[in-house]
Amino acid sequence: MEFRAQARYMRVSPQKARLVLDLTFTNKRVAATIHKLLRSAVENANYLSSEKGVDVDIDSLYVKRAVANDGPRLKRIRPAPMGRAFRYVRRIAHIEIELAERGKSGESVATVVAREKATGKTPARVKAKRKAPAGKKKVGARK
Repeated sequence: MEFRAQARYMRVSPQKARLVLDLTFTNKRVAATIHKLLRSAVENANYLSSEKGVDVDIDSLYVKRAVANDGPRLKRIRPAPMGRAFRYVRRIAHIEIELAERGKSGESVATVVAREKATGKTPARVKAKRKAPAGKKKVGARK
């Protein structure tokens, strides 16, 4: 069984949120938000186990998926010298964490919809022939 929690319209760039989700940097401002989101997902699992009667072992939960997607962008203008203006973009992220439960043997209990074959080879793909780029035309030269 999977348990989700999501925080939408967070005022942080998705790139910085992904750094924290990948555990590359944990001293970012968004780390507190992601910690709160992770606790919310665990509490969602705890609620289902106690109130709804779903059999969930809280200690065997793991993070199955953690995603930081782009949200809408806020376009702003910064004053520049000589009466001009510079445009810049404030980015917004939608952060989503999904927890799943491990089985007793350590494997995930959640069903996998589609799984790649473990042969290690990528499937043969049909490559379309690409046209050769056209050469540059000389200005003023006629045939």
